[in-house]
This record gives sequence, C-alpha cells and structure tokens, in this order.
Amino acid sequence: MGDIIIKTSEEIEAMRHAGSILTKTLDLLAESVKIGISTKELDDIAEKFIRSHEGCTPGFKGYRGFTGSLCASINEEAVHGIPSSDRVLKDGDIIGLDCGVYYKGLHTDACRTFIIGDVPHEVRQFVKVTKESLRQGVKQVRPGGKIGDISAAIQATLERFDYEPVIECTGHGVGHNLHEPPEIMNAGVKGTGPTMKPGMVLAIEPISSMGYGDIKTAKDKWTLFTADKSLSAHFEETVLVTETGHEILAY
Repeated sequence: MGDIIIKTSEEIEAMRHAGSILTKTLDLLAESVKIGISTKELDDIAEKFIRSHEGCTPGFKGYRGFTGSLCASINEEAVHGIPSSDRVLKDGDIIGLDCGVYYKGLHTDACRTFIIGDVPHEVRQFVKVTKESLRQGVKQVRPGGKIGDISAAIQATLERFDYEPVIECTGHGVGHNLHEPPEIMNAGVKGTGPTMKPGMVLAIEPISSMGYGDIKTAKDKWTLFTADKSLSAHFEETVLVTETGHEILAY
C-alpha cells in the first residue's frame, strides 16, 4: 500500500481547518435528518455548506466517479450509498452519513450514523455500541502504539455485545489522498502492524453489523450492504497522532 505519509505542520494546520468545516457539516446534517427528507436533499445541504467556505470542496464528489458529496447508507447498507431523490427517510430507519472536505490539496473524512424517529431499543444500543467502538479505537492512538491496537479495541467493543465488525471495510490514512497507508482493520491483534508516529493522520472508521459481517456490492457498483440484510452502523473520525497522544481533527 506504500509508505505512511507524515504531515508537515502546514499540512496539519490545513487539515485542522478542513476538519472543522467537516465537523460543522455533520452538525448541520444532524439538524436536517428527519422523516421524509431524501438523501439527495441531505447531499445538497452538505455540498452547499462546504462550498460556502473559501477553498473548500466536497472531497467525495467525483472521486473515482462517485456522484455525491455524501455517502448516504440506510439500514443494511454498510457504506458508499449514493444519494438519490428516490431514497426518502422513513420512521425507524438508521442512516450513515459519510462526508469529506478537501482543502489546500488535503482530505479529511468523517461519518456519523443517525437514528430516524421511533427506533427499537436494541437498534439504539447497536448504534451506541458502534460509536463506542470508535471511541475505544481512537483512545489507542499515540506515538509508539501499533495500528493493530486500534483494530483490536474496535473488535473487542463490538464483540462484547455480539455485533460483528465488517472486515472488508477498513479505516486508512488520509491527507494528500482520500485513502492512504496504513490500512486500519476493524478487527485485529494488539501489538501488531505499523508503529504510529507523530504527524500521521488516520481515518478510523468502525463499520458494524447486527448479524454477520459479510457484505455484497449492489448493482450500482458502489453501495455495500450486509449479505444477510442485517442492520449496519458506521462512525468515523480523522485523527492526528501528536507528540503526546492524539488530536481529533474531524468527527
């Protein structure tokens, strides 16, 4: 996958700015998600807000031909759902909104899963635990630590509640490219993998399933969904390895 890129202080400052705009974009989407809104409307909200900030553009739009500014993934869709005016949120849905901001030649990347309307307790717990798995993974980020520490923490948190990590979807380095080394699996062994060093920027993103973790690709060749049609949740943050620990740049 290549060498892990250490970011300069100037690049980190640009990513801080992009991360701030991305976090505000997801905050705005949190206010916008509701019964009856389409994923295309959410995409338009995100794109307009990102472009309203000088020098910022949606990092996903046009990436390998992707047509949206958001990946909008509903229920059994794990990731990469294409926004559409035909996809309207219903009472009881969950939706992962994954977004990126590109600024001064650098990417940031983050995702949150939202609950729509009246959702059963067990589904709310599932989403909460997936978010907690991200928190536990991020806690492992520090100089001298191993990438496998992140993976192991995510896996342990999910499996404690009998949820499955989606192994085929991974976190990654981020910055000059949307996907850079290292690959960050959502399951792994503590003490293994590349060593974290100050200046690395990581997109940590647990993707989980209430059933089995196997996924399939939809006919649109983008959307990944659980093979058993079980619900999937997704959270992601852009995290900088600092001299003393870590800094969350986008969440």
